[in-house]
Amino acid sequence: MIEHSGNNVIVNKSFSFALKIVAACEILEEHRKYVISNQLLRSGTSIGASDREGQGAESRADFIHKLKIAFKEAEETEYWLLICKYSPNYPVEENY
Repeated sequence: MIEHSGNNVIVNKSFSFALKIVAACEILEEHRKYVISNQLLRSGTSIGASDREGQGAESRADFIHKLKIAFKEAEETEYWLLICKYSPNYPVEENY
């Protein structure tokens, strides 16, 4: 695992996940699946950005809010990955 925020496991894992999403989007773009790639890139990298932003939260409520945003982005990312998995003519998820 790549460490980018000390020993914060959530931030580090979400960063590593974002790198995998970037790689997956590159595969999608090679197959000219630009619309899904763009959606997946935005939601998949936003998870880590929200986690990271939460580390500087001004209050406990702000921290929780940032993590809820990250959760929503994770749900959206799962949706786009499922679209890729079950749509014909899309690269299979094993390539990610």
